[in-house]
Amino acid sequence: MLTENKSLEQDLRGLKIDRQKRQDTGTPSRWAVAWIVGGVLLIVALGIWATTLRLSGRGAEVETYRVAASNVASGSGAGVVLNAAGYIVAHHKIELTSKVVGRVAWIGVEKGDPVKAGQVLVRLEDAEYQAQYLQAEGNLKNLRAQLEELENGSRPQDIARAKADVAQARADLENARINLERVKGLFKEGVLAPQDLDNAQARYDGGLARVESLAKYADLVEMGPRREQIEAMRGRVEEAKGEVELRRTFLEATVIKAPVAGTILERAVEVGEFVTTSFVGERGAKGYVVSMADLNDLQVELDISQDDFAKLAMKQQGVVTTDAFPDRKYEGVIEEMSPEANRQKATVQVKVKILKPDAYLRPEMNARVAFLGRENAAGPGAQAAGLIFIPSAAVRDSSGRKSVFVVSGGRAAEKTVRLGNASSRGIEVAEGLVGGEEIVLNPPANLKDGDRVTVKSKQG
Repeated sequence: MLTENKSLEQDLRGLKIDRQKRQDTGTPSRWAVAWIVGGVLLIVALGIWATTLRLSGRGAEVETYRVAASNVASGSGAGVVLNAAGYIVAHHKIELTSKVVGRVAWIGVEKGDPVKAGQVLVRLEDAEYQAQYLQAEGNLKNLRAQLEELENGSRPQDIARAKADVAQARADLENARINLERVKGLFKEGVLAPQDLDNAQARYDGGLARVESLAKYADLVEMGPRREQIEAMRGRVEEAKGEVELRRTFLEATVIKAPVAGTILERAVEVGEFVTTSFVGERGAKGYVVSMADLNDLQVELDISQDDFAKLAMKQQGVVTTDAFPDRKYEGVIEEMSPEANRQKATVQVKVKILKPDAYLRPEMNARVAFLGRENAAGPGAQAAGLIFIPSAAVRDSSGRKSVFVVSGGRAAEKTVRLGNASSRGIEVAEGLVGGEEIVLNPPANLKDGDRVTVKSKQG
């Protein structure tokens, strides 16, 4: 019994928690470690997120240099006096309309197709106009026949008949006269009543009137139609001719042709759609069938600030570039200057004719024009005609590939350049820049194409 009590007491001691030993270890629990590590990671993540937001909003701070624009290779030696941005437009854009209403039966062009002057573009249904034309032609033939009849006068047969009618009437008149004389004698002898005498006299008078009437008609037949009748018929014939030409015009207008050579910019109708002479709506009848323009006659449309307008004049030269093909340069000249300013925008519209456009240019493209002055302005950034110089600090050399970063819209775009000789004005750029760009000086090593940047200061 004593042995069993000792064994139970040892078992109870084994189950007792040693609080002194737990307090002396100083080791935190696993749950505490997890909470601490999670908190630290959260703080780091929030810091990285905030830094990313700050950098993506502003980007790296860079120093930039404005490249002096190149001059036209005309030997004028003129410097750039103004840079302006605008859009390429067709000098003459044509929205080809129909002269008549009708349903489209055929269309033979697509957007972008080149067309020649006189080329058939669209055909409308013409059955109704064909019938109207034939009706007008028939009426004209009828009136022409009547006019010819009047101009030719009476036929010999008609004249002979008229004279025969007069002779017959005179014979009847003579018979009536003889009968009247007989009746008068018998009346005097008291054989006939007064009524018989009156009847005989009436037949004689009627015959006399008939002879006079037929004689005058015979004279008219022999003379022919009056001049006034002929002129009136000639007027009706001319009126009928005009109606025929009008119907012919309507019929020919169902075939719509290109008025000039050019390129189709828009195809506005499809087969089966109804065309009218005025615009109704996108879902209703169409007011025009195609729009076209001569893409060899392009202009750059610019809104020039009134503060800068005094720098420009008619026939002033400039260099035209586009955002799509910045390496291509085109000579231009001011061809139009608006006679009035825009009060709301405080601008004046100017149009620059592109002297030698090519297939790279499209209407509505963004374009820039560097206007040239008559004298070369001396000072920082001055350059020889047709040459561009940049600081060597703007050039990045990556395994022999030379490039610069152009800042536009808050981002850096990397452009490959071909460099020429170095001089006191900097390094000559033979290809890759057109002038007027804002380039990054001393670009950071981690700067990449498309990165957002913030301009710290400018030079040049």
